Amino acid sequence: MSALFSPIRLRDLELRNRIMVAPMCQYSAENGEANDWHFTHINSLALSGAAMFCIEATHVEAIGRITPGCLGLWDDATEAALKPILASVRKNSKIAVAMQLAHAGRKGSSNRPWHGGQQIPLAEGGWQTEGPSDVPHKEGELPPRALDAQGLKRVREAFVDAARRAMRLGIDAIEVHSAHGYLLHQFLSPIANKRTDQYGGSLQNRMRYPLEVFDAIREVIPANKPVGVKVSATDWVEGGWDLEQTIEYATELKKRGVDWIDVSSAGVSPLQKIPLSPGYQVPFAEAVRKATGLTTIAVGLITEAKQAEEIVASGKADMVALARAMLYDPRWAWHAAAELGGQVFAPPQYWRSQPSTQKELFGKTTFGAR
Repeated sequence: MSALFSPIRLRDLELRNRIMVAPMCQYSAENGEANDWHFTHINSLALSGAAMFCIEATHVEAIGRITPGCLGLWDDATEAALKPILASVRKNSKIAVAMQLAHAGRKGSSNRPWHGGQQIPLAEGGWQTEGPSDVPHKEGELPPRALDAQGLKRVREAFVDAARRAMRLGIDAIEVHSAHGYLLHQFLSPIANKRTDQYGGSLQNRMRYPLEVFDAIREVIPANKPVGVKVSATDWVEGGWDLEQTIEYATELKKRGVDWIDVSSAGVSPLQKIPLSPGYQVPFAEAVRKATGLTTIAVGLITEAKQAEEIVASGKADMVALARAMLYDPRWAWHAAAELGGQVFAPPQYWRSQPSTQKELFGKTTFGAR
């Protein structure tokens, strides 16, 4: 039996296989509201054969968006915009739907990637960002405003409010984004966090605010629903956040009931030097899993079925998350199951696509005509 296509349980959430469609920013929302593009994108990948789809970084307040096109969940309008999309997914797919809750911090007010991705000046429609310290992401940029006690409380409550809205929408699981140089990662990394109060300096202090946010979210999520955390295992910069600190952070999250650690890397500094290669981040997921015993998700240049199978079968990670590979091949999990001898869900409208050599790719199916 394929390890990749074996089930896994996260609290009461039963997943049919070990594949997640990774959260992928689409930069296509309007005032934080999902639209026809999200309807098409999410419904398409809900039929990918993966066990779980994670909605892209969903920002908990407007100034926490990366770009003006980023998705949000901070008011009734942003909540209402997601309802018909999720209703369609539930009608046509058995996929579990997670949501990644996020705040961009000092990396907010950026242009969309296809418009260069650089900071938008205030005079051109940008906004004043906030972060742990008044240190800009890049030299020459407008610095963020350092969050004071009131600001920290506001942002924490925004995460909680978004989590409550996600539960009203029927989301199956939450992933807290503390990676890729966004706000919670900024608190963790000494590159971005220069505070001298209880939220800066030592590792324990730098972890304090992200852990407070996790605790606050976990408190309002029903006990039967899982909450995971995405981390950057290293900044790829000397003197920055690293694997050893990541393991300490994961250990603290384990004490608080975290259900998985989604292990990525980088994002907090343009000085990063990343040695890209297939599966280059998998050793980080393996190290976190070995040190903590937590369920881990490996991500990053995982593109081949046998590669994903080996990662899970060898115990390097419990699950894999695919992003670009899923965009390129929205039926990636179908093809992986055919190659590895697994099974995937497909709606009956698609049963006739089953290859003649794969009679049970979609399980026990029947199809007749007269």
